[in-house]
Amino acid sequence: MFSIDAVMSTELKTLPPSASLADARELMQENRIHHLPVVEEGNKLVGLLTLTDVLRASDSSLRDDGDRIRARDIGIADVMVTDVATVSRDASLRQAALFLEKYRIGCLPILDGESLVGIITDSDFVAVAINLLEQIEESEPVTDDFDDVA
Repeated sequence: MFSIDAVMSTELKTLPPSASLADARELMQENRIHHLPVVEEGNKLVGLLTLTDVLRASDSSLRDDGDRIRARDIGIADVMVTDVATVSRDASLRQAALFLEKYRIGCLPILDGESLVGIITDSDFVAVAINLLEQIEESEPVTDDFDDVA
């Protein structure tokens, strides 16, 4: 069966807490991601920034140019979530899935001690479900009896 190590993403895009909202938005757009772990030296997780956080903190384009707050002037440390739900690398995939469902969150950073080693998202679980459904379909007998179909 699948383990967290087999499913989690390990090539992470991260930012330091000193980065700006513009940095975060650019990194998310370039990499088509919705979750950015915020880390300090030694890959220590100190926060999480989601696309929702970025959009909520962004100034409206409907404001007059002179009144706008520029994304370069907003630090992600002021916007990020610091009480981040995480899971240990030793947790089961089922535990991680149940946690995502129970708390209705889109991702779980994976820690090894205090060090960030990966992230698992709701999209990763969709991929697992597709894989399992394909395995079930392959193991089902093929029937050519379509007489019962109206």
